[in-house]
Amino acid sequence: QLIESGGGLVQPGDSLRLSCVASGGAFSNYAMGWFRQAPGKERELVAAISYHSSVTYYLRSMKTRVAISRDNAKNTVFLQMHGLIADDTAVYYCAGANTMTNVPRSENEYDVWGQGTQVTVSS
Repeated sequence: QLIESGGGLVQPGDSLRLSCVASGGAFSNYAMGWFRQAPGKERELVAAISYHSSVTYYLRSMKTRVAISRDNAKNTVFLQMHGLIADDTAVYYCAGANTMTNVPRSENEYDVWGQGTQVTVSS
């Protein structure tokens, strides 16, 4: 089970840190990803991190504004976002992939999903 938190209403230019706590599984064996889905758009992968944190992936359009990290001791993965803009408004989902060999980029490769947390960027 994955439970996200940290979403909310922020102003353009603000920062936000999303958290996702995992329970019920071997978190340290999972690659983790943050996806987002805006109204009327397909879900896209924003960032992903390997089980040992040595490999990360970032959506090109957000690469300079986000950072993914994880704390395996606390079964938690984070997404730090800076310089938020209106186009970042979306539901953000945490997802886990049971793999220790790569960082999956397709949502079909992820086995476990959180319920999502809304991020709204508006003045």
